[in-house]
Amino acid sequence: MNDSGRELIDALIQVSQEKGIDKEIIFEAIEASLVAACKKQLGANANVRVVMDRETGAYTVLVAKNVSETVTDDLTEMTLEAARAINSSLEIGDTAEISVTLANFGRISAQTAKQVVVQKIREAEREIQYNEYIDKQHQIMTGVVQRRDRRNVVVSLGTLEGYMPPSEQIPRESYQFQDRIKVYVLEVKQSSKGPIVNVSRTHPELLRRLFEQEVPEVYDGVVEVKSVAREAGNRSKVAVFTKHPHIDPVGSCVGQSGQRVNMISSELNGERIDVILYSDDPAKYIASALSPSKVVTVAACPIEMMARVVVPDHQLSLAIGKEGQNARLAARLTGWRIDIKSESQAAGTDFLNFPLITPEQAAAAKEIESAYADFYEKEETEEISTADITVNTDSNATTVDTEEPTAKNTPPASTEETITEAAGEAPAVETAEYDDEYYDDAYYEDSEYYDDDEYYDDEYYEDEYYDDEYYDENYQPETPAENVPPAE
Repeated sequence: MNDSGRELIDALIQVSQEKGIDKEIIFEAIEASLVAACKKQLGANANVRVVMDRETGAYTVLVAKNVSETVTDDLTEMTLEAARAINSSLEIGDTAEISVTLANFGRISAQTAKQVVVQKIREAEREIQYNEYIDKQHQIMTGVVQRRDRRNVVVSLGTLEGYMPPSEQIPRESYQFQDRIKVYVLEVKQSSKGPIVNVSRTHPELLRRLFEQEVPEVYDGVVEVKSVAREAGNRSKVAVFTKHPHIDPVGSCVGQSGQRVNMISSELNGERIDVILYSDDPAKYIASALSPSKVVTVAACPIEMMARVVVPDHQLSLAIGKEGQNARLAARLTGWRIDIKSESQAAGTDFLNFPLITPEQAAAAKEIESAYADFYEKEETEEISTADITVNTDSNATTVDTEEPTAKNTPPASTEETITEAAGEAPAVETAEYDDEYYDDAYYEDSEYYDDDEYYDDEYYEDEYYDDEYYDENYQPETPAENVPPAE
């Protein structure tokens, strides 16, 4: 091995160790760069292959040519006689490789080779980074805040930077330079500029991963986190469960004097966290999810996944929560739609009575729901007629068939109306879809449950708001001048 070959091998080993790239990848990059440099001298159409010795660093340039009777391009073709001088077994149509010795590469060829090597090494680095961080997707990482890119927060995660868009930032949380924060890796994807990592501080799974880090029982699988409902920066609910009879899952997550849950809360900018016990019984589970409010009665309909809850009169506002937050989080946690009323509101009504629904009627309801969903998918391209929808609610029920087509933009009958009509013997129960507006203060007009100072202390009730001419007791309207005709 000559000195130049030794220096080349030593340089390759050093680059491999610094970049963390396999030596074979670097050898392949150098071979590709030499191929590009050879084509600069021989021609772009030349079929060139470079073989480099991994021990000595010496390389051989091989040019492949097709064996043909008539040679039209010396760069890609050769005669049968010239081919058999290399290998006597070659025939017309075969490919022969001949070794070519090139002079020293010029400046342009050397620059081309350098660019190819740099590009190949950069691609190898990006692939290594991608493979490293793709395994951390949907996991929690600790990062350092570097800067703000427009409204995004850039967090250093080691060899890569994570981007946290405004939608994934906790409201009212301040991100200062060099702050250490825990983030949830949402997605790792490749791009032309390298891997891109998107992180989040608002994802519910971040709370689950923090419990795994802070609570050994959760990490070992003794205590299982069944469900998480979260409104980032404000309040969260976590349902936990264990099969071990001698372990308290709620106490394990809360810790002594609330130490464990307080550590998680401080990491999330003081977010309040409610830890409740999971139960296979929907009534018990929903009652626990509505804590800290006490629950008198829970009526659940598994087919509709809807629950109706009665709470004490003095705890109605507590069960609903501010702007419906407590009830909303309970619905997200359990996956049930929840309707809440006080004892006085539910008294003397059939609030807790659900229509009698058979499995056959439930299956028919699902058909109607499917038709209802397909209706909106087709209405843009063609008119839909409910005469095409025929549903049998049970063996004794009459087939629903409409002769006259319905007008456009008129969906099929709702699921609840069809089920109630088929049940017959059960009275219709007034229900409401669970959403943010449903638990608005306007829904409960009875003001005795709300503190005047808490709910009505705003700018609209300040004296300054009414301090104008329309509310001035001494205000006198101007008297119009005499002999002035009225305006047309």
